[in-house]
Amino acid sequence: MIEVYSEDEALTAAEEAGIRAACEAALAAEGARGDITVLVAGAEHIRQLNRDFRQVDRVTDVLTFPSREGEELPGAPDGYLGDIMICRSRALEQAEEYGHSLSRELAFLAVHGTLHILGYDHMNEAEERIMRARQRTILERIGETR
Repeated sequence: MIEVYSEDEALTAAEEAGIRAACEAALAAEGARGDITVLVAGAEHIRQLNRDFRQVDRVTDVLTFPSREGEELPGAPDGYLGDIMICRSRALEQAEEYGHSLSRELAFLAVHGTLHILGYDHMNEAEERIMRARQRTILERIGETR
């Protein structure tokens, strides 16, 4: 189950459905099953968490909190995979910067976060190439292309 919540700003039904569909598509593409909670949060909350958990004192677009980080196949016995936090204001800025819709950017961030929960990372060039390719494939499957 994918649960989507909004902290500050109300999500439209389409935005909520798009985030849920993006997470579900990423799980399906990876052959994974489990529960994820997505919170669309305000910039200050994201900044605080980024500072507290990553020691990076700035707003970021997405943060992930896997339930069992570092394990080959993440997921607790109860099926809970983790949490994703998306900054709506950052998503809107990036959508404008990249010239695509907010729904596409929210879907991208949801897929990106889900892949992180499943163990993907982009700490080096090789990992980044793999993760970008997976993201592109998943977004194409749900019709969210640039």
